[in-house]
Amino acid sequence: MKLLVATSQTQGERANDFDHCVEGELLWIAPCCGDGESSPDSECGCGRSFGGLNSHLGTTTALVADLPGFTYSDYAEALRSSLAAQGWPPEAAGEVAAGLLAFASGWEVGTVLERRCDLFVERLVPAPPG
Repeated sequence: MKLLVATSQTQGERANDFDHCVEGELLWIAPCCGDGESSPDSECGCGRSFGGLNSHLGTTTALVADLPGFTYSDYAEALRSSLAAQGWPPEAAGEVAAGLLAFASGWEVGTVLERRCDLFVERLVPAPPG
């Protein structure tokens, strides 16, 4: 199952990058506030970030990862629990899970993504030297 997870890869490529999540933490794409919708570079950062399901913090980079053995039910429950803890409607978990799975399916495993409001683009990971 392809999902989005937090990564430090390519962090610092943009001056306003941040990574407050745990490496490998499951992520979701939270709705933006008014400031975030008007500019991904707004002070709040919501227009350029992904949200951690466990930490409830944000990161500006997400990795498309394959998590074998992780089921749709596992994912929906992780989302339900996180949404409830953050004050979002937990009954939306199934719909959010389906949307995130569809989103992740369009990218290759190992792709690092950045968010610019409703635009998501690949960040190229530098090749190792040699």
